[in-house]
Amino acid sequence: MYELHRIGWNSFQQLCLTIAREILGQTVQSFLDSNDAGRDGAFAGHWAPAPGQHICGNFVIQCKFSGKAGHLLSSSDIADELPKVRRLVAAGLCDVYVLMSNAGVSGKREATIKSALIGAGAKHVLIFGQTWMEDQIRENTRLRMLVPRLYGLGDLSQILDERAYAQARAVLESLREDLAKVVITESYRKAVSALDEHGFVLLIGEPAAGKTTIASMLAMAAADKWKSSVLKLADPGKVVERWNVNEPSQFFWIDDAFGVTQYESPLVHGWNHSLAQVRAMLRKGAKIVMTSRDYIYNRARQDLKESAFPLLSESQVVIDVHDLSEIEKQQILYNHLKLGRQPTSFRSAIEPHLEYMAAHARFIPETARRISDPLFTKELYLSEYHLGQFVEKREQLLLEVIQGLDASSKAALGLIYMRKDNLESPVTLGGAEPEALERFGSTLGDCIAALNALNGSLVAHLQIDDQNVWRFKHPTIGDAYAATLAFSPDLLGIFLSGSSTQNLISQVTCGNVGVEKAVVVPRTLFPAMCTRLKEFSASDEYKVGWMSSWGARRALYLFLASRCSKEFLELYIAQDPEILARVSKPGLSLSVVAEVDLAVRLHGFGLLPETNRKEFTEAVSSYAIEGRDMHALDDPGIRSVFTEEEFDALVESVRRDLIPKLAEVRMSTQSRHRPDVPPDEHMQDFLESLSTLKRRFSNDDSVVNVIERETCLADEWVAETEPPEPNVSPRALGAVEPVEERRGNRSIFDDIADDDG
Repeated sequence: MYELHRIGWNSFQQLCLTIAREILGQTVQSFLDSNDAGRDGAFAGHWAPAPGQHICGNFVIQCKFSGKAGHLLSSSDIADELPKVRRLVAAGLCDVYVLMSNAGVSGKREATIKSALIGAGAKHVLIFGQTWMEDQIRENTRLRMLVPRLYGLGDLSQILDERAYAQARAVLESLREDLAKVVITESYRKAVSALDEHGFVLLIGEPAAGKTTIASMLAMAAADKWKSSVLKLADPGKVVERWNVNEPSQFFWIDDAFGVTQYESPLVHGWNHSLAQVRAMLRKGAKIVMTSRDYIYNRARQDLKESAFPLLSESQVVIDVHDLSEIEKQQILYNHLKLGRQPTSFRSAIEPHLEYMAAHARFIPETARRISDPLFTKELYLSEYHLGQFVEKREQLLLEVIQGLDASSKAALGLIYMRKDNLESPVTLGGAEPEALERFGSTLGDCIAALNALNGSLVAHLQIDDQNVWRFKHPTIGDAYAATLAFSPDLLGIFLSGSSTQNLISQVTCGNVGVEKAVVVPRTLFPAMCTRLKEFSASDEYKVGWMSSWGARRALYLFLASRCSKEFLELYIAQDPEILARVSKPGLSLSVVAEVDLAVRLHGFGLLPETNRKEFTEAVSSYAIEGRDMHALDDPGIRSVFTEEEFDALVESVRRDLIPKLAEVRMSTQSRHRPDVPPDEHMQDFLESLSTLKRRFSNDDSVVNVIERETCLADEWVAETEPPEPNVSPRALGAVEPVEERRGNRSIFDDIADDDG
């Protein structure tokens, strides 16, 4: 059932000691692998391994690993151990000998081996072979959580109950190959602790640092131990939509929560909008895991409402996955190579250099994945220098691999990139894609053949939300493909004409405005971009007509506000001058209204005429004075559009006209509450407005007293209106003990070149 012969001697020894601790309930002492004198582990005391059986004394644990599938334990396998047993018995260290092996043990051979060990002086001998070990793994969910590689070495349908398997299958089955290679790291331990304590964890790190791997381990453990339904979503704002209040054990996994390779502000706005409901979900038992690239998260923090969701500012739940110990990096490298596609000859030739590779400062888990795939090592010379360059210059070497592909393979990657890493399968072309494919020098049939050839190395065929899709094997492949566009104006032109505008505006910038990993459209292509943008009138993210038009306008304004140079904006305004009037009168909810961002951007570049500037300041001022939206008092961008005199006048008007009638605003807000909206969500904007006012008038005690009184009254209303919380039993994965550090001189890579047979 479990392919334990594939995990390597070191991981098998750790598995045995974990079983001893978790299943046998013993605090086991482990020994140096090079000087264990016949003991991989030991404990002393009393133990009842079976009803009616009681054994006491000094216990010795010896692990016998075989890298051969179907191997049967024989007397010759323990011949070298017999002299060691005699010495241990003579020293009073071995009353009971416990032999644990992944090899099969027949009744006849068990009797022969026991007789030999007792003849060497052991009073009692216990032999636990493959069948016994597999029974422990199958019956113990916590053991599987502590050794998550087991999820990838067994049949998920046998591990999970039928319901949990059906729900988790689409999400996790595609990760089975990767789960077989995972390593328990300090980041994983911290993530388990955060999930247990808070129900929420955000994993951040550089590209390819292992964020998704940790999230998949947590998802698998939740489906296994809690029978949770696992939902993998692309948008954090959609968590609430998929929440089932009657199913408290739901597990939500949002990979690349704030953008895959670049920051996408709509994702953050969607999250902010859902914060009140998310807090309620966590209280009622839901678990949420999100991942984000570090540079994207740092940008997202500027827009995240951490005050409304304090967990985001707590170090216990925001975990940086960068730090890996020496033993962790070695085990990651071992697992990928041992279970990868490289032939035995390659593994044998590279073995002397593996510890050097793992020790390199730029080693990340993605390095291990690439070295285990022949596609990335075709031209690689196996010397310390060249392997060092493989680790050091990982981005450049990936770029060279992509540039060296045939035309159809490049076209296949281009299709995935144009579809924003979500190419539906079976593949059908739309819009300008047939023309783009022709300009790539390929055909649809050749592209499909290339996708199949690249599957598992550069691309992956997955099932997401009941839809089969082609995606990049890792987002770094998309990064590298984007870099190839920058080197080829012709290729960039194909991309601009072939992509949908919806995808295009989240992948490019017009001019270099400092957006990391974005494709920079040069000045020569500005007219083409203007034409594409003016044609963009409907967003495919919404099915309702008016929502589709609103979504397109919002996406366009955000693009112009954050991803365009002054030169491009001047060109665009010349072709669409009416946009100035539209951004001068933004609607309510100023913190998320795209017109605000664009007005601020245009003003900063000196492109917002004085008449439009005054219209803008008068509109946002009226919202604050009326108590409908305080954002103008607190946002540095909006503040920059005001003159000093105008802003001072706004503050004084709020003090004079709004503060005395705050109670009226509160009661009016409460009266508009609908039964289907949680009270804390309904009052969230009002409470945030009070916080803004308190910061603005912090030096005026009389105003602060009024604000604090209204805050208390609003909180009391929420508490009185909130329905009683259901009794939810706590769900915890439990503490994950640190993995044993390397002890002794035996290399983890000792058996890397052994044939699995």
